[in-house]
Amino acid sequence: MSIEIANESGVETATDPILAVARYALDEMGINPLAELSILLVEVEYMAELNQRWMGGDGPTDVLAFPMDEMSVDRGPGNGTEHDEPALLGDIVLCPEVAANQAKTAGHSTDDELHMLTVHGVLHLLGYDHAEPEEEREMFGLQGKLLTGWRASKA
Repeated sequence: MSIEIANESGVETATDPILAVARYALDEMGINPLAELSILLVEVEYMAELNQRWMGGDGPTDVLAFPMDEMSVDRGPGNGTEHDEPALLGDIVLCPEVAANQAKTAGHSTDDELHMLTVHGVLHLLGYDHAEPEEEREMFGLQGKLLTGWRASKA
């Protein structure tokens, strides 16, 4: 699995765990080991520009996902079917400053928030969404399972 990460946020951030959680999520989802992913950490102003330009949003957001190749998702980790073709999955853009504010509100660490946002971004790249209540339950349930599994694998 080729995962590139660049921190252009100006915020010192532990990138190795971000890479590890992304790799874990992709492995659990049965994504071809030759797939490629890019993760970019950006400053608040640039995230606000991206959010406005691509999502029509106002102000910065925590995570954006920009898929490249169309993925067919077999809905769920460990389902025994690996995606055969290597793919350019796309880009995940994270904003550590927004993540830090959200983490404070949620009562956990910024690192925990960034790990959750990374898995969230991976799932978006794989075609998951949360626009409808049923989709939201599925995506957030899977996100929780992946994070729990990753944390357990580190213990």
